Amino acid sequence: MPIKLVVFDMAGTTVADESGVMDTFKSSLAKYGYDVPLHEIAPLMGYEKKLAIRTMLERHEADPNKSTDKLVSAIHQYFVDTLVNHYRNATDLEALPNAEETLLYLREQGIKVGLNTGFSRIIADSIINNLKWRERGLFDYMICSDEVPAGRPDPAMIHYIMKEAGVTNPAEVAKVGDTEVDINEGKNVGCKYIIAVTTGAFTREQLETYQPTHIIDNIADVVAIVTEKSDAIA
Repeated sequence: MPIKLVVFDMAGTTVADESGVMDTFKSSLAKYGYDVPLHEIAPLMGYEKKLAIRTMLERHEADPNKSTDKLVSAIHQYFVDTLVNHYRNATDLEALPNAEETLLYLREQGIKVGLNTGFSRIIADSIINNLKWRERGLFDYMICSDEVPAGRPDPAMIHYIMKEAGVTNPAEVAKVGDTEVDINEGKNVGCKYIIAVTTGAFTREQLETYQPTHIIDNIADVVAIVTEKSDAIA
């Protein structure tokens, strides 16, 4: 059964991050007194960010009474404001190698392209606007974690894009991402292909633990997988 829809993650999968998100997440926690090492933060980067913050507080706040919704919201707002300001003004924000060519090629082949992310809409839009992906026609649909009842690994975001694309069978869908939560999201949907990329937060060895259908080092290899052709973008 041919693939009709490919859903891509953003930071670390299609957009170069250079640890910017993790560093901002770390500094946001530090502002409120929580010094969390990056190796603890990395595995949570694909999650909805309020959930990630709450998880860190559960580990690093000895008094559970202090881990209030108000504190989570304050840390999250600082994270959002800092990241939006960064992305809106960044002069060096760029797509990962071959990402834009891959998105365009798939659309030229009649395959719908969706973007989903653990970011809130305001952050995702700041990235997309900076890169001018809407104007350049690189994707068909985008959904963010604050626009659905539950973020990844819940299947809600992919289900939303499937509905928008008129695709009802998950065997016609591929998911591409760089984290454990991307892989498990794809599994929870029942995607035919769950393609993990090594360009983001997880190493190949870490990704292997979660058993995606494929692990690739170059996002261009998505083309050969989802079209079941031997050619890929050079």
